[in-house]
Amino acid sequence: MKKIINNPNNVVSECLKGMELAHPGLKYIPGFEVISRREKTTGKVGVISGGGSGHEPAHAGYVGHGMLDAAIAGNMFSSPGPDRILEGIKEADSGAGVLMIIKNYSGDIMNFEMAGDMAGMEDIAVENVVVRDDVAVPDSTYSTGRRGISGTVFVHKIAGAAAWSGKTLNEVKAAAQKACDNSRSMGMAMTPCTLPAVGKPGFDLGENEVEIGMGIHGEPGVERTTPKTAKETAEILLGKILNDMDFSGSEVALIVNGLGGTPLMELYILNNEVQHLLEEKGVKVHKTFVGNFMTAIEMAGCSVSLLKLDDELKMLLDAPCNTPAFKV
Repeated sequence: MKKIINNPNNVVSECLKGMELAHPGLKYIPGFEVISRREKTTGKVGVISGGGSGHEPAHAGYVGHGMLDAAIAGNMFSSPGPDRILEGIKEADSGAGVLMIIKNYSGDIMNFEMAGDMAGMEDIAVENVVVRDDVAVPDSTYSTGRRGISGTVFVHKIAGAAAWSGKTLNEVKAAAQKACDNSRSMGMAMTPCTLPAVGKPGFDLGENEVEIGMGIHGEPGVERTTPKTAKETAEILLGKILNDMDFSGSEVALIVNGLGGTPLMELYILNNEVQHLLEEKGVKVHKTFVGNFMTAIEMAGCSVSLLKLDDELKMLLDAPCNTPAFKV
């Protein structure tokens, strides 16, 4: 294992400390592993998200003006506990309630909902939405129903913009739910990844194998096959997305996401192929984001996410935001 770390057991806290030092507008809360905005906005709905570490820049990289107010980090690929999440809720609360954005993994749902109940006992109004954008498999190792993957970033952006525009908690939830309902994603992996505390890859993927539909924790996908060209990869990933939801004649936002170990050159080549295919299908791309938005440590691979836009979602997507990992 070759990683730029100290003690494998301290990677989460040291990562968050480093993030705070790089971005003075963020505040790190040791012990709770929470990153929050230093500057509070009284009367604004708070928006939080979180989950296991190892998916950076998710989720702390999306804390800032126009997106999240706080993010809670669990241990590597493990959900944060309810006590951590409650601290994140308190950090985000400015008197108008808090929306929790949860990816559809069993541990996340259980712990976030428990923290929401605990916050309710302290008179903090809490609502949540659950992201299920992955079209690869109907159920997975850690989820009942579809997994939440890179389309979660769209939900962060839409909910954050709605909150910053002054909407109520129920209105912010409705906008976030619309983003959930209209997001679809599909990914593939080319190499495994290594948890620092384990020191070896969590699964095997042969030199001449790729896995279509693999999850961001290494969960099984649809099939293992031989390496594909960028054009073939785009056809496979988009084909599954477009078969699941009718995007024809629609305007969309597009994320071409790297899983941590894929060079930007390859992501831009993939974007070129995805854009050509969408044009052929009569789908107009309003805005494109290419880069590492939700990773799996150093896994080589990618995912493609589409968000079908209407006037409201387009306005919220285009609203300005300024976070370490996402700017508009």
